[in-house]
Amino acid sequence: MNAYLILALAIIAEVFGSSMMKLSNGFKKLYPTLGLIVGMGAAFYGLSLALKTIPLGTAYAIWSGVGTALTVLVGVLVYKEKVNTRKMIGILLIIIGVVVMKLAAD
Repeated sequence: MNAYLILALAIIAEVFGSSMMKLSNGFKKLYPTLGLIVGMGAAFYGLSLALKTIPLGTAYAIWSGVGTALTVLVGVLVYKEKVNTRKMIGILLIIIGVVVMKLAAD
């Protein structure tokens, strides 16, 4: 399987795990806590597989940047968190940083 596809799946698992963290209420709710453990476990496993091919700096920049942007999106869409200009600028800067890191790796 393509390393970037594995990384993408790992990012999705990490975003899922982060969303479950919010729902776990400080690890007090069983099913969201289990979702957190499964999501993060799958995320780190996928990241470790992607690192066999993708350089660490590139993989981690993509992982953290895309993961952060998607987690913000989930927060806004699912948890009705407020979005403002500063938050949008921050996400845009993260995305630009990820693109630059990817271009620097090629």
